[in-house]
Amino acid sequence: MRSTISARLDRDIARLAIPALGALAADPLVSMVDTVFVGRLGVVPLAALGVNTSIFAMAFVVFNFLAYGTTPLVARAVGRGDRAEAGDVVMQAFLLAVLVGGTATLLLELLAVPIVSLMGAGGELRGPALSYLRIRALAGPAVLLVTAGHGAFRGYQDTRTPLLVTLGLNLVNLVLDPLFIFGFGWGLEGAALATLIAQWVGALWFIHLLLRSRSRELGIQPRLPALSEIRPFLRIGRDLALRTVALIGTLTLATAVATRVGTVQVAAHQVATQIWLLLAMTVDSLAVAAQALVAGYRGAGDEAMARRASNRLLGWGLLSGIALGCLFFLLAPVLPRLFTDEPAVLAAVAGIFPFIVLMQPLNAVVFVWDGVFIGAERFRFLALQMAFSAACAAVILCLVLPLGWGLMGVWWGIVALMLARAATLAAAYRNPRLLSAGR
Repeated sequence: MRSTISARLDRDIARLAIPALGALAADPLVSMVDTVFVGRLGVVPLAALGVNTSIFAMAFVVFNFLAYGTTPLVARAVGRGDRAEAGDVVMQAFLLAVLVGGTATLLLELLAVPIVSLMGAGGELRGPALSYLRIRALAGPAVLLVTAGHGAFRGYQDTRTPLLVTLGLNLVNLVLDPLFIFGFGWGLEGAALATLIAQWVGALWFIHLLLRSRSRELGIQPRLPALSEIRPFLRIGRDLALRTVALIGTLTLATAVATRVGTVQVAAHQVATQIWLLLAMTVDSLAVAAQALVAGYRGAGDEAMARRASNRLLGWGLLSGIALGCLFFLLAPVLPRLFTDEPAVLAAVAGIFPFIVLMQPLNAVVFVWDGVFIGAERFRFLALQMAFSAACAAVILCLVLPLGWGLMGVWWGIVALMLARAATLAAAYRNPRLLSAGR
């Protein structure tokens, strides 16, 4: 009986995680493709791109509650057979995406100069960083509509559709990047414009799918939600936004510190971060499966299956992390050269590459635990534990410059972040009421 349940769980995990793996692996490709092409322009444009990558991560990823909040709410409604409620959640997420995305774009345009200065991009970095920021900021609503679209389809336990949309927008970016950067001679600004167009293609695609071609199948009634309807969503968003601010804020602080260490160091940090996120975040496909499965079982009132699914996913996460660590080790001589051919930058990347290799099992388990807690809708706890973890990392990062620890110290700060997350999540997972149907 137990082996039958395990086999069924493995099938469900594979059905959700494999397409999600493709989408999550492809999602960072927009920044990675930009990095590959811009890296051929020289150290200064690459460093300016690195500064902007952190800025946009902070500006837009902070609103990833539009995915992480939407997925469990939709999945729980579908789990108890209420597709009308699931459709209402989708409309609430889309309304928030437009409102918040438009506001973020406005603020980025108005505050571009102080934002770039805050990131430490002065001198020769200032002009390129500002130009890129002003163009790409116009994608604000599109980025959040894409985020909400991912969350909606994951909640319906469909991870194939987001994969297709992600591949489509990345193809647009891949075609336009060399055309705009080299063909038209627009350089770094061309990379920003290519990304802008690609994000809007993805947003309009999701809108068409959810509000037109598949709305009846999914139970979505296109309408404008009342403000009172989105208040519960806003409470969830508050907790998840705090969690994300703490996480991305720590990574942004790491980039700001690396920027102040030196131009070569921040360029190397940009390359290392892109490599780390490209494959490490693919384990988040298991977290996506955890969000959908745990929320679905909770909606159906089956706490035992929610716990079994969580344990199974954690096992797969650990194995995946070990495999990724081995893969990174084997590809260490190759991966950095995909992004830059500058000898100084390559040497700096080599100095921090062991961090990337050894952190993979830890990253994987943390990502899966995140998915379990999101599926259980324990949003407030996630906010608090992330704030604590970020504080642990910030202590180390703030000592890097005064004590002269260099780029190595920056990455020790990232290690501290992940260790603190793992410890707090492990302690809370032992709570037997974690996956109960009540909230």
